[in-house]
Amino acid sequence: MKRQASCITIAVAALAALLSSPAQAVDVQQKLRVSTEVYQDFFGSEDEASNHVANSAKCIAVIPNMIKGAIGVGGHKGNGVISCRDEGDWSPPAFISIAGGSLGLQLGGQESDLVLFFMTLRGVESLLTSKFTLGGEAGVAAGPFGSSAETSTDLRFRAEIYAYARSRGLFAGLSIEGGTLTVSQKLIKEFYGERIWPEKILFEHEVPIVPPEARLFMEALPGS
Repeated sequence: MKRQASCITIAVAALAALLSSPAQAVDVQQKLRVSTEVYQDFFGSEDEASNHVANSAKCIAVIPNMIKGAIGVGGHKGNGVISCRDEGDWSPPAFISIAGGSLGLQLGGQESDLVLFFMTLRGVESLLTSKFTLGGEAGVAAGPFGSSAETSTDLRFRAEIYAYARSRGLFAGLSIEGGTLTVSQKLIKEFYGERIWPEKILFEHEVPIVPPEARLFMEALPGS
């Protein structure tokens, strides 16, 4: 009974945060600092399979502190950053948002850190032109872990996106599949001081200046 009450309390808090979040300001510098920490925490180990995914990815997105909540009707929402590489050089980050909802038997609340590895550019190009649905336009799979050389060398990238998540809280019944990713022009303008098309940032690396928080994020990515 106490556990059920705890789940309901967490769910109510999470859903309240989801409903109130559009009015909350996002500290873009802090978002980048936390994204850098999340990525380093996830992939600072010697795990061969996950590092193989990271080293082969075309683009990497980090969404820290994504909120999930549900009491029958559920949802998840968050903001993060994405960077793509060209001949080994990672682009300055662009800002993205994720949002989604679900129906069914689900109860709980959760805060999650999410890292997405785009193994092809197709998904990112779809993201830049319109809303992009995880598991819709491109397949999403849980990112592999494993320490054997055989695991990493024989890994076949059948999914276009690999997802790694770290969660805090209690939850049952909700997946990121069906979540919608969009570019946040508002956060891009806030961070860089002017409106810049995300294609210019990710594929042409054209920004007026690369702030220190952006540079630290880029340096944390594989091969930097």
